[in-house]
Amino acid sequence: MSKSEEQESSKIWGAFSLVSALLAATVARKGLNASWKAATGKEPPANPADPDVAMREALLWAAVSGTLIAVVRMLATRRAADYYARSTGKLPPGLRADA
Repeated sequence: MSKSEEQESSKIWGAFSLVSALLAATVARKGLNASWKAATGKEPPANPADPDVAMREALLWAAVSGTLIAVVRMLATRRAADYYARSTGKLPPGLRADA
């Protein structure tokens, strides 16, 4: 593969992985907000750093939302990489196994 083809492939993969991760994070955030409201009866904290938000609530929200969104984004990126690999016959740039 020529350098320009590899750069083009890298750009395509970058855009594809970014869009899939952002969509997954958006869906996860909506589900998380609804789950939080169902479990606590309150809206999730808009800004956990706000001193008016109870420390326990801020810590719990930060831990749960951060973990869930990171996991969902990782899963979305893995699915995107799998699709990319099936479409092109090779792993995306940056995910190729070390020799």
